[in-house]
Amino acid sequence: MKGTFLTDRGRIRSHNEDAGGIYYNSFDQMLAVVADGMGGHQAGDVASQMATTLIQEKWENTSEFDKPDQLEEWLLNTINEINESIFLHAQKNKECEGMGTTLVIAIHIGDFLTVAHIGDSRCYLLNRNGFKQITEDHSLVNALIQSGQISKDDAKYHPRKNVVLRALGSESEVDADIKTITIEEGDKLLLCSDGLTDKIQDEELLEKINASEDLNEVAKQLIDMANSRGGEDNISLILLSKSSSSGEEGENK
Repeated sequence: MKGTFLTDRGRIRSHNEDAGGIYYNSFDQMLAVVADGMGGHQAGDVASQMATTLIQEKWENTSEFDKPDQLEEWLLNTINEINESIFLHAQKNKECEGMGTTLVIAIHIGDFLTVAHIGDSRCYLLNRNGFKQITEDHSLVNALIQSGQISKDDAKYHPRKNVVLRALGSESEVDADIKTITIEEGDKLLLCSDGLTDKIQDEELLEKINASEDLNEVAKQLIDMANSRGGEDNISLILLSKSSSSGEEGENK
């Protein structure tokens, strides 16, 4: 599985608080991650960069994984360790107080994909059954949707639509959602921050991803579309394809 990672500051923000990348361990097993930082006097970029840098370091030093349950245990332990590192950094540095980051990780091994996430950065799967979000947003508006207090349409315009209920590093302990699914030849994945999904509907994401096998070109078009609709937030995405025509890996930032 190969892919591309792109991130963009957007049209309004003074700097980019998103981070991410596609990384490989010494056994050529792939990990993709997107993080969207927040809080702490513009220290969101510190939290997201810490998260992705630590994940990269830990992944590149792992042994070969044979089974998904090994991956799930590694993810659980790693996320807890990184959460503690970010939280302690914020405690020791007043300018970083209250910072945190969303996190979405996908690890591909053989016919399996293990996904972990915290917050409202998302993972979508495109396969023969269609295009589906396989993560559940840890956000205020999603909780209101789940409880029947608002509709999905209401959520798009809710004044607190960007409030997340879980974030990496903002508290001493964190609860990540981790699961494993099967993946087949030809399947595609999208990992992204809410700077993309706040501006582009699921049907539009599907249309763009289906339009070309050039993942880097599709990623650029999606970022351009989000920016053309305001670009108020940072925009980051990873596109992955399990096929021989998936192209080259994008730049890790």
